Amino acid sequence: MTQIHELSMIELATAIRTRELSPVAVTDHYVRRTQELNDQVGAFFTITAELAAEQAAEAEKAVAAADDPAGLPPLTGVPIPIKDLNMVAGVRHTLGSLAFEANVPHADDYVVAAIRKAGAVITGKTATPEFGLPCYTETKVGPPARTPWDLSRSAGGSSGGAAAAVAMGLAPAAQGSDGGGSIRIPSSVCGLFGIKPTRGRVSAGPLVPDLEGLGINGPIARTVADAALLLDVMAGNYPGDMYTQPPLPAGESFLGYASRSPGQLRIGRTMQPPVEGAEVHPDCVMAYEEALPA
Repeated sequence: MTQIHELSMIELATAIRTRELSPVAVTDHYVRRTQELNDQVGAFFTITAELAAEQAAEAEKAVAAADDPAGLPPLTGVPIPIKDLNMVAGVRHTLGSLAFEANVPHADDYVVAAIRKAGAVITGKTATPEFGLPCYTETKVGPPARTPWDLSRSAGGSSGGAAAAVAMGLAPAAQGSDGGGSIRIPSSVCGLFGIKPTRGRVSAGPLVPDLEGLGINGPIARTVADAALLLDVMAGNYPGDMYTQPPLPAGESFLGYASRSPGQLRIGRTMQPPVEGAEVHPDCVMAYEEALPA
């Protein structure tokens, strides 16, 4: 029998809207699993069990009251954790630093507000290195983030906690952010799909002006379709954003694009490591060559 944490984000959202699964039962499952397994992978700095329970109860009422549950927000009752570089109103916001260990914001970041609006349940704040700078996630705020595939190895960074959470089955998908690989590196070492969206596709507001536009919020998930739907939820601009992107054409979505055949593509590839003198592991070379014909 398939367990709740084995379902994709889209499967989970569908099961909730069709009333096959209860938002309260789903949230309880993920929170309990996180409490039991988090120390192994260091995915979460903060588990927001009470907030998640409140949001799950609201989602359950919304599903029960809906004449047509298909019209509910796309992530109604689906647990989605937030990286601890982003503000969640009333929840500790450390930025991976002991200097901010007691910091509690009074407002959501715009991307968090968008995730809430989509009906998601926030189960906690995921681990990040201090101020999101290194490509590993090891701090004094919590245990190091480890890839579940080999607990002796790092989950990468700076969205290491988010990737560890998804790979360990502590969340169906997660919000992350990426300036120089902070979504892509953890996704790679945790066997997930993550994408750094185009600059300006997702608002960085209201309080984090990135003058160069390098840092972008984006999704981490087990499937491309899940990441596409989460990006649909996260995308958008607000007054004051330093960088913006025009919205998709009417009726279009990233999930829709992900569902289409791409047709014939020309794909560039390289085995040249960016670090001088570095050697690519033979297992990576083998996977690289096997992926080309596929």
